[in-house]
Amino acid sequence: MDIAYLRKLLPETAQMTISGLPFPKIASGKVREIFDLGDKLIIIATDRISAFDVVMPNGVPGKGILLTQISLWWFAQAAAIMPTHLVPDHDAAVLAALGPKHAHLAPRTMLVRKLKPLPIEAIVRGYLAGSAWKEYRTTGTLLDYPLPPSLQESSPLPTPLFTPSTKAAEGHDENISAKRCTEILGPDSFEKIKNAALALYTLGARIATQAGLILADTKFEFGTDTNGKLYLIDEVLTPDSSRYWPLQGYTPGKSQPSFDKQYVRDWLEAQPWDKKAPGPTLPSQVVSHTQELYFSALKQLLHSE
Repeated sequence: MDIAYLRKLLPETAQMTISGLPFPKIASGKVREIFDLGDKLIIIATDRISAFDVVMPNGVPGKGILLTQISLWWFAQAAAIMPTHLVPDHDAAVLAALGPKHAHLAPRTMLVRKLKPLPIEAIVRGYLAGSAWKEYRTTGTLLDYPLPPSLQESSPLPTPLFTPSTKAAEGHDENISAKRCTEILGPDSFEKIKNAALALYTLGARIATQAGLILADTKFEFGTDTNGKLYLIDEVLTPDSSRYWPLQGYTPGKSQPSFDKQYVRDWLEAQPWDKKAPGPTLPSQVVSHTQELYFSALKQLLHSE
């Protein structure tokens, strides 16, 4: 991927909606629009940004392009571990599906198999941060897992931990125990998902380290075909689904600067806002800095090759 060319693709204004495509739209999420192509789906990432389950009034120009390109790069790496939902010859297939009229959407588009998503998010944590840190401070544990008593904020965990959550249609997802996850998925599927998620996290953490990044935690999503075959779906190892820290300057005992949207969350936390829609308009400096964080993450990852 040509970084300079990708930089030129980033628009000056955020593309918040996608319209005019000759396919039925079947879903509109916080970030993505999904269209039905029969046995396949077209997933187009807008430039919307959400925090605390609220979509902000303005987005980040090119965010959808950057998220898509990061996901496509990681899907290529993940294919060594398990199949992904991307169709074969993906880039050419996207252009053929969009046609010349909509070819400008290709950098923010994925063309994928139509699969049945599993009803859980497969979260893997390698470091103690976010909600995991809050739980540890209160209980000394993390869901099913006892932890050493001397850990600090941002400490590495003794081993990466699988900490699944439900996928809420509305409101917040709920962290669940391994027992509850097994009840939802069944024992065989639970073990497959857990092992796949841990293997993918290990791959991601290794590559991130080579790129000068720490992959603190991430979430994966999985789906099955009609034969029950398991695929990696959705987005993968993006700054929207993962917590990335710079390796240089990393010191446990405090929160870390990050390449994810924590920067936006931190700004929002300082505002007189009740975390209900509508959210406050993001200032231009917050928008431009967020764009640069996403772009920097992709640039560092590509330089790890």
